[in-house]
Amino acid sequence: MSTPASSPTPTNTGPGRMLVAVYGLFALAATGRSVMQIAQTWPDQHLPYWLSALAAVVYCVATVALARGDRTSARIALGTISFELFGVIAVGIWSYADKAAFVAAGQAGDTTVWSKFGQGYGYVPLILPIVGLWWLRRTGRRAAGA
Repeated sequence: MSTPASSPTPTNTGPGRMLVAVYGLFALAATGRSVMQIAQTWPDQHLPYWLSALAAVVYCVATVALARGDRTSARIALGTISFELFGVIAVGIWSYADKAAFVAAGQAGDTTVWSKFGQGYGYVPLILPIVGLWWLRRTGRRAAGA
């Protein structure tokens, strides 16, 4: 049975399931990382730790939006993943331009998920929003052509 033209192709079908799984994994990883960083340094907070917390929120919202798969959720996912790509690029550039801002006392650098374009995570944080935006475009185009 085909999908009606008025309804978009769900983002959570086919390869979209793998995308949801990867976003879910990053939501857990970023949440765990930020909670531990903030808890271990309380009350002396460092900006990179809050950037990790922001990344965690972005990954959580993107995961839920992609998993729901309806039209409204696809719009939320589009906004969230676009923000994610901007964040990865902005924090990546910032982490190279101002290395001192990303080194906590007694810690090694690279203290956020998005630092150095996600180098600590194999650059997946840089690639993931590109794949996510491609998938949203593909499922949206498929729905428009139906």
